[in-house]
Amino acid sequence: MWLFAVLIVLAMGGVAMLAAGHGTPMAEVYDDRPDVLVPADRPVEARDLRSVRFSLAFRGYRMSEVDALLDRLATEQESFADRDVRDREARGGDPAR
Repeated sequence: MWLFAVLIVLAMGGVAMLAAGHGTPMAEVYDDRPDVLVPADRPVEARDLRSVRFSLAFRGYRMSEVDALLDRLATEQESFADRDVRDREARGGDPAR
């Protein structure tokens, strides 16, 4: 009985050592996330948004990737709105022209 208990403890210790990294090393970690391919040198277009694919995390998408794209879109929309206001002011404030 004691012999089996000692063998089980030794086996569990060996498994624990392997799991902790003692023994053969694990494979190198590599980034398997897809690139979010949104052009940085021009405004985002509708076709760009349709082609965006975010990598999945444990409970959904990676929030940092989604937040970065949303921040960029908000900034671009603000610049478009500012440009529209300046254009309307240059035309004399008449939005119909």
